[in-house]
Amino acid sequence: MPNQQGISAVMVGRAAELAFLEAALRETPAALLLGGEAGVGKTRLIREFLDTARRRDGGPRVLIGGCLQISSEGLPFAPFSAVLRQLVREIGVDGVAALLPGGSPGGLARLLPEFGEPDTETATTEARTRLFDHVLLLFERLTEQTPAVLVIEDAHWAERSTRDLLSYLIRNLPPGLLVIVTYRSDELHRDHPLRPLLAELGRAGWVRRLDLDRLPRRAVAEQTCRILGREPTPQLLDEVFERSEGNPLFVEALLGRDGEINCELPESLRDLILGSVQRLPEETQEILRVASAGGDRVEHALLAAVSGLDDTGLTRVLRPAVAANVLVVDGEAYGFRHALMREAIHGDLLPGEHTRTHARFAEALESDSSLVPPGRAAAELAHHWYSAHDTTWALVSAWQAAQVAKEATAYTEWLRMIDRVLTLWDRVPDAAERLGVGHTDVLERAIEAADLAGETERGVAFAREALKEIDDPLRAAGVLEQRGRLKIRLGHRTALDDLREAARLVPVDPPSVTRARVLSTLAQHLYLLPNRAEEARELASQALAVARESGDATVEAHALTTIAACDFSDTDAERHLAVLDEAAEVYRRGADDSAMLRVATNESHILESMGEHERAIEAAQRGIALARKHGQARTSGAFLTINLAEPLLNLGRWDEVLEVTEHALELSPPPLTRASLHNALGDIALARGDLAGAARAAAALDSVLAPTFSRTQELFPSVRLRLDLKVAEGDLTGALDIVEHVVEELHPSVSSRYGWPLMAAAAHACAEAPGERSGKLLARLRDEADRTPAHGRPQLAQRLVFEAEMGRAEGRDDRERWDAAAAAWDDLGEPYPLAYALWRAAVASGDRDQATSRLRRAAELAGRLCAKPLRERIEASARRARVPLGGQTGGPSLGLTPRELEVLRLVADGRSNREIAGELFISAKTASVHVSNILAKLEVASRGEAAATAHRMGLV
Repeated sequence: MPNQQGISAVMVGRAAELAFLEAALRETPAALLLGGEAGVGKTRLIREFLDTARRRDGGPRVLIGGCLQISSEGLPFAPFSAVLRQLVREIGVDGVAALLPGGSPGGLARLLPEFGEPDTETATTEARTRLFDHVLLLFERLTEQTPAVLVIEDAHWAERSTRDLLSYLIRNLPPGLLVIVTYRSDELHRDHPLRPLLAELGRAGWVRRLDLDRLPRRAVAEQTCRILGREPTPQLLDEVFERSEGNPLFVEALLGRDGEINCELPESLRDLILGSVQRLPEETQEILRVASAGGDRVEHALLAAVSGLDDTGLTRVLRPAVAANVLVVDGEAYGFRHALMREAIHGDLLPGEHTRTHARFAEALESDSSLVPPGRAAAELAHHWYSAHDTTWALVSAWQAAQVAKEATAYTEWLRMIDRVLTLWDRVPDAAERLGVGHTDVLERAIEAADLAGETERGVAFAREALKEIDDPLRAAGVLEQRGRLKIRLGHRTALDDLREAARLVPVDPPSVTRARVLSTLAQHLYLLPNRAEEARELASQALAVARESGDATVEAHALTTIAACDFSDTDAERHLAVLDEAAEVYRRGADDSAMLRVATNESHILESMGEHERAIEAAQRGIALARKHGQARTSGAFLTINLAEPLLNLGRWDEVLEVTEHALELSPPPLTRASLHNALGDIALARGDLAGAARAAAALDSVLAPTFSRTQELFPSVRLRLDLKVAEGDLTGALDIVEHVVEELHPSVSSRYGWPLMAAAAHACAEAPGERSGKLLARLRDEADRTPAHGRPQLAQRLVFEAEMGRAEGRDDRERWDAAAAAWDDLGEPYPLAYALWRAAVASGDRDQATSRLRRAAELAGRLCAKPLRERIEASARRARVPLGGQTGGPSLGLTPRELEVLRLVADGRSNREIAGELFISAKTASVHVSNILAKLEVASRGEAAATAHRMGLV
């Protein structure tokens, strides 16, 4: 059910900012200048921070005051009066008086009438100085016993007296006081009086600045999920993120209590958004209404043509909007500060005004397409004719815009325009004649567009509609092939039915491209299913022969890729890589991008199964770059991220896994891709002791995999995660239930690659829960293991772990087996299983001298990975064996993760966030989060202090 309050009970996306505030509290006296646009969550962040601080023993006293916009200059000293009023309620007038010179509060009478009559000469410099000194002294005395947090909100409304007192207090901060000043950055126009004060205060060493950004897409998805009580659909998330642009307040306002998106903005939100607009001159507001019809970004030349103003006149009218930060200059164009601001202004257009304005934009573009950047005219025309309610030209222009978008690989835009054509079709009687295509043709293109845009479920729906209109078996086979391919991505059980029916419908004679494509896709799906490799190879060979005869390079490359996968053997992997090279050569002869992306997927998969982690990373990265280049980041790119995350995870580069996985999830990829990405997040969370995070990942997996037909590559890792989580939680009965499901239902012997890790985890669970039940399960596991080959290095290492865990479960823990497993993991370069095997070998040895080197190396590896649970077990074993781990555990990392240490090295080298992002191939936002975390962990206020600390402690 949706949250009835329409808000998320848990704040999302602000972990780094909370850490920043907590670091500031530890560093008192300090001041924090917290800026951000209206609705971005400044108050919510402070409330979360203060709630946490209050719950601690010896938590600070909290005093909060806000500036008020009662007049153009605000109310003098309003926040300080509010703070004193709160203090009087807590300790009384006498209590406040006791903190002041002579026990008299008269010096503060100007701020609060409870303190008596103010001095008659309150406006003199001497009186102001006396007032400021009394306020400072009050806070000095107040923080002598207990630290305090003073929050001054909405400083953008502060008048001169409040700004002066605030400046005096911050310049003379008493020990134990943290001052937090919030302000709306979007209200600070160029001449705003708060600007110079912020700049001046920011130069003080004890003053920190924190700009609260809008939330990234992933955080908006989490916030939306918590509000709705369910995971949002990709379409809903797209609209919420596009309209809110990551502003948390706007996200809440857009989501209705019925779980649907609000078409109309609430009046309170409209008032907030339009407040700065309504203060502008009327002629400026008028041109803003015209500009709002031009979209989020409107070219100066186009706006001049539509408005009828010359360059000089348009510049003069728009200047107040730019100065007030309503419009932002973007090259030769203007953009509204926020999408919802444009939406609210556009909503003020009267019906006739709305139609006329959009028609004027469309006519201007018809006359001169150079008024917008190259490639944008078609999309702009489609938008304006549609908004002008001219259905005929809206249909024609949408079809033209769809072709332009496809050629530009802008597949989401292509799908949107095709969808609009379908929407308008019945409203234009001669639609087929005007476009030169039939309704079914448009549906077939919609299927393709949905596939490439990652809108898998919509593609299935389009295919269903197309099949209702088709009576040609060959054409129906093509649509069924498309639908079957989409269903594979969704994990639908009926995917195989569609592909089988397509193969039945398409005639064997004469050979056709359609038959080759159907057989190739069917083979591609079958080889991923248990015991279907021979059938898949036969079908792929037939497809290859037909493709070569008909000259279809795309199907030829796909068929070769499938044959390589069917013939894959751990004992001769390089031969199959050579077949993939042959498929890549076919791609270069003219196959489409799907062929090369699949080659990259299979190449990285095979290399990882060989234990060639670095080569697998390179192959996956090449594929992801190609997917981005050709507009398929959401589909093939996100899927290839799974193949990138796996070797990074195995090599212990966990922070990089988190970065690439979170980025892929922000694209809202198809369900099965999301499931595997969550699996990687769950594995890291579990290894680092975050059981709640691992449980969330497991729940996300269940929501995708439970109702679907799942392949071993998705299903087995998800079952292993749930099994390991049960053991970590201490639910050994639940763990054995999963082991029983593994041996009775899953039969891990069907997949060497994914079966061995699952069997090793099952043996571990049995070892942790010895007894009659686990003994019976061990026998079943042994039968499965005896049927499972293990030729590749990773599979051999997993089998060694399985044998060692089996021995432990049977009461014969064997150091030699654990040493053999450790040697195998060391050869593969996988630090986490190596640390675990070394620890087990040390425990099994029973000899202090033998245990010492193993425990020390295991502790160093676990510490470097921040694998807290394993590190704690190693330390406990070292204490029992009286083995001093000493300095052999990785040095003074101060809790920094390996990725944070990389970032710290670049910070110490003087790099900016943008330079760090470029160096590490991450976003500037991610780099900023890393830097904030580093400052919090090192308990320093600036990048310079972080660099100095890093050098002093030998971290860099």
